Amino acid sequence: MKSSITLLTLALLGAVGSPGGAAGEDIFPFAVHQTTLDNGFNVVAVPYDSPGTAAHLLVVRTGSRDEVEPGHSGFAHFFEHMMFRGTERYSQDAYNEVLKGMGADSNAFTSDDRTVYYIVGPAAQLEKMMDIESDRFKHLEYTEEVFKKEALAVLGEYNKNISNPFLPMYERMRELSFREHTYSHTTMGYLADIQAMPGYYEYSLSFFDRHYRPENVSLLVVGDLEPQRVFDMAQQHFGDWEPGHQPSLVPVEPPQEKEEVSQIVWPAPISPHVMIGYRAPAFSDTTVETAALDVISQLLFSESAPLYKKLIVEDQTVDSISGSYADHRDPYLFMIYGRIKSEDQVPGVLATIDEYIEKLQTEPVDADRLERIKSYLRYSFALSLDSPGSVAFTLSNYLILTGDPESVNRIYAQYEKVTAEDVRRVAQDVFRDERRTTVTLSHGAAAPAAAGG
Repeated sequence: MKSSITLLTLALLGAVGSPGGAAGEDIFPFAVHQTTLDNGFNVVAVPYDSPGTAAHLLVVRTGSRDEVEPGHSGFAHFFEHMMFRGTERYSQDAYNEVLKGMGADSNAFTSDDRTVYYIVGPAAQLEKMMDIESDRFKHLEYTEEVFKKEALAVLGEYNKNISNPFLPMYERMRELSFREHTYSHTTMGYLADIQAMPGYYEYSLSFFDRHYRPENVSLLVVGDLEPQRVFDMAQQHFGDWEPGHQPSLVPVEPPQEKEEVSQIVWPAPISPHVMIGYRAPAFSDTTVETAALDVISQLLFSESAPLYKKLIVEDQTVDSISGSYADHRDPYLFMIYGRIKSEDQVPGVLATIDEYIEKLQTEPVDADRLERIKSYLRYSFALSLDSPGSVAFTLSNYLILTGDPESVNRIYAQYEKVTAEDVRRVAQDVFRDERRTTVTLSHGAAAPAAAGG
């Protein structure tokens, strides 16, 4: 197994080319075959050298972003649960038995912009995968009693997650950063909405009917396959799925005009945590902004970054620190998250982060370092494509963001264009005081965030 992975790695590095990549050279080394059925259902097939194995993903372009009706947050995540409740043809137990018989790995996940259902298993069972998946997407059934039971399970999941300091900080961050857009609530949803969810059985049926339609879903199959055969099976199993998607009218968030600061008091002794969010542009594969933000993440928060070394190695004031821009369909946040060793060190840590951000805004990045980071981003991407599942999950991200798998090549072409001046310009545009929200969490009534300015 090790030798085959090594050969794959060498093949991928060869496809990527020299460090930094050749001009005009695609980053994604596999052929992508795509068709659209008459009902709007998008089908993508990617042959991949994984004898006997394939990944089958159904990618729904609906997440918590689409929960526009007041009082009804959390329903995209709720359907991640309900989709496993069975149909007339395949009960929940029968569905699980089919997967067990395949020896397949199957699950689902929800985020702001997507809900993804996946099966990784024998390529010889692709048609059976399509059979059971198309059945539940077209014919999901559940009673009001089952709905209420699952709604309580979702509440239990929320109560478990809220015991981790990250979730209450993340909730506060989003509430303060977004006043109009649905990114104001997390994928889990507002607690009050989750508590009220058992009373919204009829609404749940409407949500499913509006969003689980062929024009809003892509089938992505990667692995040991023949593309035309995948298209034929998709036509057989999904071709009669009735269209009727009703897109959500997501509000546009106005510019943030002033800095927001908030402190959460934790009931038990805990190391202080800090979360900083800067309003940032939506994902784009046609400009360098998204690529520059990813480069900035490496410049500030990789283990070789001067800021990381300063806080972790030299000052030893921070246990962990990270920062990144997460791809989103609409303008979102560049987020920084850290755990600090003591409360009195919080103002100094915040000041140090500001200092190194200001350096990016005012001093040109060393050209050699910039090229090393760009090469690292290309190589790490290539090395991640080491299984049908990883290839499928990677490509699904771009199906969500733009609906076009070719976006993966376009965005990596943008990485090649990023200059030191782009880094400085984007840092100046994004890391502005009036675009910043800071949330701290600690035990006791002190408010280190306010003390830090």
